[in-house]
Amino acid sequence: MKLIPLGDKVVVRPVDAEETTAGGIVLPDAAQEKQRQGRVLSVGDGRLNQDGSRASHEVKEGDRVLYSHYCGTEVEVDGESLLIMSENDILAIVS
Repeated sequence: MKLIPLGDKVVVRPVDAEETTAGGIVLPDAAQEKQRQGRVLSVGDGRLNQDGSRASHEVKEGDRVLYSHYCGTEVEVDGESLLIMSENDILAIVS
């Protein structure tokens, strides 16, 4: 199944949390910090301007992005956890 977001929404696949520290200590699930990075899987048509035209997205499919805590809506598609969020929730593109 493929998700096609509407308007200024984007679909993001969160990056898995680190399970070990740099020193090699294995972290339990409760101690792992929720990741705020992910890959953009698909983007909508863009925000609707007052004149009826569409503003293009600043992110594109495949971009690695940093997003704010507690943003978006978590959905499960084919057993995979994805986020649908507004482009405004994206803080930066990681290069």
